[in-house]
Amino acid sequence: MADEKNDTLIYGLEQKIPPLPAFFSALQHVLAGLVGIITPPLIIGATLGLGDWMPYLISMSLLASGIGTFLQSNRVWGIGAGMICMQGTSFAFLGVAIAGGIWVKGQGGGPQDIMAMLFGVNFVAALVPVIVSRFIEPLKKIFTPIITGSVIALIGISLIKVSVINWCGGEQSQAFGSMSNIALGAVTLGAIVLLSCAKNRWLRLSSVVVGIAVGCVAAALSGNFHLTGIGDTWFRLPSLFPFGFQFNSAIFLPIALVSLVCILEAVGDLTANCLISKQSIDDGAFRSRLKGGILADGISCMIAAMLCAFPNTTFAQNNGVIQMTGVASRYVGRYIGVILILLGLFPPFGEILRQIPTPVLGGATMVMFGCVVAAGIRIITQVPLNRRDMLIVGLAFGFGLGVEAVPAFLAHFPPIIGNLFGSAATSGGLVAIVLNLIIPEEKTAAPVAAARSSNDSAESL
Repeated sequence: MADEKNDTLIYGLEQKIPPLPAFFSALQHVLAGLVGIITPPLIIGATLGLGDWMPYLISMSLLASGIGTFLQSNRVWGIGAGMICMQGTSFAFLGVAIAGGIWVKGQGGGPQDIMAMLFGVNFVAALVPVIVSRFIEPLKKIFTPIITGSVIALIGISLIKVSVINWCGGEQSQAFGSMSNIALGAVTLGAIVLLSCAKNRWLRLSSVVVGIAVGCVAAALSGNFHLTGIGDTWFRLPSLFPFGFQFNSAIFLPIALVSLVCILEAVGDLTANCLISKQSIDDGAFRSRLKGGILADGISCMIAAMLCAFPNTTFAQNNGVIQMTGVASRYVGRYIGVILILLGLFPPFGEILRQIPTPVLGGATMVMFGCVVAAGIRIITQVPLNRRDMLIVGLAFGFGLGVEAVPAFLAHFPPIIGNLFGSAATSGGLVAIVLNLIIPEEKTAAPVAAARSSNDSAESL
């Protein structure tokens, strides 16, 4: 099934996979990323008073995510990384999107004016990753293993915090941290770990789906899970820019800056995906994947804006699923894309998945997000770290985790600074980049030692 190069994978990157295991594997990716896809429109919509349009925004987010994921996996005409790269809205866009919507509201604009402005600006800002993707070669000195590994690890650590909050019941839960919530997450996590360690490939393939199903059954038996109404709309046909198109340079600048920062996160996610999929991360083929992946991110953002969904970037959530299931086949990405597109077009299916108990999702994502951290550490430690490398990694983690743990650190800076550098991955990644550029490389003593050894051998002869 798998060749020697992919001895830890059931299906390698270019191996075709039968429909049934492909569907099970795809469903696990969807379940892992579902909360991340629908949460940004929920938060932005609730904050800006877009409640009447919330179901539409959620459906379009799922649809745009599906189209973007399909693009990434196929890699047609150089568009896409040719890997399982799930798409979704980065939380880095929340602050600038909400600030832009509040500005429009302050000018007397209504909900439709807010959406026309935000999606118009997002469409233009999507040109940022498209343009940057053309300059990957000159940027290869910036995206070193030390930097990308640090960013991946920081992304994983940030996601673990989200996982623990969900495990406890979610931020708005009245029973936050209750023993029933902890038990549900533990049952789900235990089932996933048990199945992912099984030698039977079918059990390993379905570990996340079965684990979540076990958690839902446990929640139903304990009275914590009741399916409610799934809405009256069974099919939702999308339209392009249904609220019109507006643009404002004052709103564009911060969103463009966030788009630039998100490229750093995307590079980290793509690097981790390559590593987990047993692909090289230091050759021309890797840089070609980065180029296609970032270009697909930009095109995906354009499509999202036209459909009235918020900007899409490559997610880190599903990297853990690849590592757990041993399925790296890019053909699974097509199934993920189709499932997400159907969820967007047929809202009841998405509504059913949205009702999965939060503690169950928290327990399920804990192990996956932990695998993201492990992937980052693995990239960092590919070669022994010298004192310079240790300094860069240490300060990247220090600043990244410090700013995220104590947001008040940026309280007296301009709001745009807080929006841009409030996440661990962004602040830590930028610190790593700056230090990597200004701290001189250490000269290795290996050649000198080798020469001395050679001279000693010659003298002994």
